[in-house]
Amino acid sequence: MTDSLDSLRDQIDALDQQLQTLLNRRAELAHAVADVKRREDSNPVFYRPEREAQVLQRIKERNQGPIDGEAMARLFREVMSICLALEQPMRVAFLGPEGTFTQQAALKHFGHAVESVPLGAIDEVFREVEAGAAHYGVVPVENSTEGMVSHTLDTFMSSSLKICGEVELRIHHHLLAGPHTRRDKVTRVYSHQQTLAQCRQWLDAHLPTVERIPVSSNAEAARRLRDEWNALAIAGDMAAELYGLERVQSNIEDRPDNTTRFLVIGRQDTPPSGRDKTSMLVTGKNRPGLLSDMLLPFREQGINLTRLESRPSRTANWSYVFFIDCEGHKEDPLLKNVLERLEGDGNTIRILGSYPKAVL
Repeated sequence: MTDSLDSLRDQIDALDQQLQTLLNRRAELAHAVADVKRREDSNPVFYRPEREAQVLQRIKERNQGPIDGEAMARLFREVMSICLALEQPMRVAFLGPEGTFTQQAALKHFGHAVESVPLGAIDEVFREVEAGAAHYGVVPVENSTEGMVSHTLDTFMSSSLKICGEVELRIHHHLLAGPHTRRDKVTRVYSHQQTLAQCRQWLDAHLPTVERIPVSSNAEAARRLRDEWNALAIAGDMAAELYGLERVQSNIEDRPDNTTRFLVIGRQDTPPSGRDKTSMLVTGKNRPGLLSDMLLPFREQGINLTRLESRPSRTANWSYVFFIDCEGHKEDPLLKNVLERLEGDGNTIRILGSYPKAVL
């Protein structure tokens, strides 16, 4: 016998009441955790990236549907964000202005219960965290289509901050019109330089004669449409909603798998989570075979490299620093062996951070 509509609704109402009771009980336990941390440590750390990554990974692994595992993890991400805010309100700096993909990445990683603070440049985000004005910062580091964000890499060379997390965000770009846009008179399109590059083929095919004007961010491109009638902008969902713009065309990025990786920066080291990455700077005396000698210990220990970039060292002409990302935590025995071998060969190593792999 099939339940009636009223019966099904009664069951949903009863479950909602149970969920509400359990969520409040979870919040009470978060309060208790905060009290214990304050009693045991005069300078307690409330946000634990490795702990949150482990919890979210378990949620995905044990999920049996019909809710998708990613969706379930995002739901718990918000619950955890609210509970963490009861322990300590979090302030997270990001590359602004409001409406950027970096803000979207920050909210994806920390949840919406944090205070997100927009700043005008990547180095400003670093300074805000270094000064203690923000607990953490979020900055872009690489895009699957256009490659590395050099400014982020260069800023690490002069910063003492640690990488304590990463965020991978699927990037969808939309062609947007403002309330005063006359679509038959459009002469220009605004967007960030990387976004214009990521949409190059679509623009060549559909707007070949329209001038492409790079601006500081996609959110800035969206903001400009409030006052212009002969322009369009390329930006994402958050910027479109924030500035009340209409989609002319959705998902105009050239590659449907277009993804940007962001780094979470803070002042503390992160303990192992079980599924980690390590980022480091390695320098050595310039000589034939330097790079191949650096990479050999990783191969011998079976450690997978996920990124390798070189940047000018700024200390001497034609001298370079190697940015290396690899799987594993700096406390793992195999990676410890690699680091000891590299230092034994006369290289200088600075660990930028060991941190959990992106879960969401």
